[in-house]
Amino acid sequence: MKAEIVSIGTEIMVGNVTDTNASFLASQLPLLGIELLWVSQVGDDQPRMIEVLRRAWGRSDLILITGGLGPTADDLTREAIAEMLGEKMVVSADLERDLRARFGGMGMSMPPSNLKQATLVPSARAIPNPQGTAPGWWVETNGRLLIAMPGPPREMLDMWQRSVRPALQKRSGEVIMARTLKTFGLSEAAVGEMAFPLFGQNPALGVYAKPDGIQLTVMVKASTESEALDGLDEGERRIRGVLNDYIWGVDNDTLESAIGRLLIEKGQTLAVMEDFSGGWLTAGLTETPDSERFFRGGLIATTDEAKTALGVNPATIARFGAVSAEVAREMAAAARTLLRTDTGLGITGIDVKANPAGIVYVGLSDGEARPAVNRPRGRQRAAIAGLFELRRALLSRR
Repeated sequence: MKAEIVSIGTEIMVGNVTDTNASFLASQLPLLGIELLWVSQVGDDQPRMIEVLRRAWGRSDLILITGGLGPTADDLTREAIAEMLGEKMVVSADLERDLRARFGGMGMSMPPSNLKQATLVPSARAIPNPQGTAPGWWVETNGRLLIAMPGPPREMLDMWQRSVRPALQKRSGEVIMARTLKTFGLSEAAVGEMAFPLFGQNPALGVYAKPDGIQLTVMVKASTESEALDGLDEGERRIRGVLNDYIWGVDNDTLESAIGRLLIEKGQTLAVMEDFSGGWLTAGLTETPDSERFFRGGLIATTDEAKTALGVNPATIARFGAVSAEVAREMAAAARTLLRTDTGLGITGIDVKANPAGIVYVGLSDGEARPAVNRPRGRQRAAIAGLFELRRALLSRR
């Protein structure tokens, strides 16, 4: 099955919205044994939409559309599909009843414009949307399959997982599963050189650079789920045989959750003081499950006065400057002392607007003598670097 993704919305074309739907769907199609050949984007203009859809209809077996299913005048996906197919849209009594009931449940009357969300063409059936008012369309005719889903990522993701993906899986006739192992400390090229020789076509391997390290995805095709799982286990065994010391997580693991598990296992607690990262690290840690078991809190100190008020020695700032290894260490020590934790983490830096090279220092305080380190610029990368320094320290403890 050859597939094409069509993303609809003027907001995408002018750069106001990033098209995360297309990248997500592109990552999912290989897991279904479906080859993605084209990705198209088009604004909310019906003639241009029809042109794009006709081209997709002529060259693809499966067309996945996101966007343009809302109730407003510029939501024209249904109209474009209908015209492209030469079919007439009609209101479905069942969809209208369900839609009015949804608005009634919210204590609201349904605006007349929402009625277009209850329409179908003869070759389409509705795809339920528990997260919103816009049902999707599943269109199947002339040996082609066209699936239209809402643009809001939360609605699209729910519809994909509940309805679309399972239906496409049944058509594939085989089980395709994947597992991702996450590494840090090696370049993409080095990881590829170590891991690719271990794999062929099935299991297959992909290597990708991400902000939190290099990820390796093992993909297995099999006739049963049990066989696929066995293949994934074997693929993971091969990777761990050469990269085990660099692997910090699997699949949906986040760096924050991995750090949290380590701290909980060791009965340790953490506090942070952030300048350059501006609370990014604190936000990520507080969103981690069971964070109250290991994270005592984050302190945001963006001025010299704030740093000294929280325990950094003003003489250290005067001598070395607020952006320095020495201040990063004292920020970590101050956070550890103030919040009475086993470990403190401090981050200070200058962004590229102030210094083209960018300077970020990460300091750790855990009762052992540890040098502060200069890490890559960027707030997110600084927070990630801080977590990896903490992970390294935790793993070194007995």
